[in-house]
Amino acid sequence: MSIAGGYYKAVEIAAACSCDCVQIFTKNNNQWRAKPMTPEDATLFSAALEKHNIQAPISHVSYLINLGTPDLELWKKSVDAMVVELQRAEHLGLGYAVTHPGAFTCSSEEAGLKAIVRALDEVHKQTPGLKVVTLLENTAGQGSCLGWRFEHLSAIMDKVKDPKRVAVCIDTCHTFAAGYPLETEADYKKTIGELKKTVGLDKVRAVHLNDSKQSLGSRVDRHAHIGRGQMGLEPFRRLLNDSRFAKVPMYIETNKEQENGEEMDVANLRVLRSLIEK
Repeated sequence: MSIAGGYYKAVEIAAACSCDCVQIFTKNNNQWRAKPMTPEDATLFSAALEKHNIQAPISHVSYLINLGTPDLELWKKSVDAMVVELQRAEHLGLGYAVTHPGAFTCSSEEAGLKAIVRALDEVHKQTPGLKVVTLLENTAGQGSCLGWRFEHLSAIMDKVKDPKRVAVCIDTCHTFAAGYPLETEADYKKTIGELKKTVGLDKVRAVHLNDSKQSLGSRVDRHAHIGRGQMGLEPFRRLLNDSRFAKVPMYIETNKEQENGEEMDVANLRVLRSLIEK
C-alpha cells in the first residue's frame, strides 16, 4: 500500500480494502535516498495498526538494491541501502523486510550467490541487535536474477553466518513463471514438496499472492489479477486451504487500478476469500 501522506495512511487504505495485513515500502522504491523517519511516524503507524486491527505489517526493500552484483561499487551501495532498509523497518516495528536476492549480471550464478551471502553477512554485522528478519523472495528468473530456483534460496540461508536473521517469502507468480507447476493437485504437491525439501516450510514467513500474465516457465515477471492470468484459480484454492500455510500472512501485489468503480485490491480479496473452504 502507498505511504503517500504518512505511513499510517497505508494502514488506513488497507483497512478500507478490508485487508488483514499490509506490506509497505518505507521509502521511494526507485530512489537510493530516503527521507529521515521521525518518532511520530512510528507512533502514528503503530496506532493505526491497533485501531484497524491490521496484523503482520512488513516492508519490501528498494528495487535498486542488488546484493549479487559483481560491481564492487554497486555492491557496497546496495549493502548500505539494505542496512538503511532494515533500520527503517525496525523503527516502524516491522517483523520482516522482503528483498529480491539479486542478479549476477556479467559474473556467474555461483559468484552471485556468494556475493549475496557476503552482503547479508555484512548487513548483519552493521545491524547488531535488530529484530527485523530479511525475507528472500523467490523470483521469476528474468535475465540473471537469482532466487528463481528454491535451491538458490536454500544455498544462501545455509551459508550466512546468522541464519536466524534470514527466511523466505514465496511469490506465486514468480514460482509459476520460474517453471514450478501449480495447476493440478499433483503439480501442487510436487512443487510444495520441492519447497519443503530445499527451503523448509518453516522458513516460509510470507506469501505474495499474484497470478501470472505469462506462461509456466516463461521466466517473465508480470503480475496479473487473481484468476485472470495463466495460473487460474485452482493454485490459489489449494494454497489457501493448505493447513501448513494457515498462519502465514499473505499479501497481494497486483496493479493498483479500478474496475467499475471498485478497487482491484478489493476485488482480488473477494475472489481469494471465496476460495477458502468454511
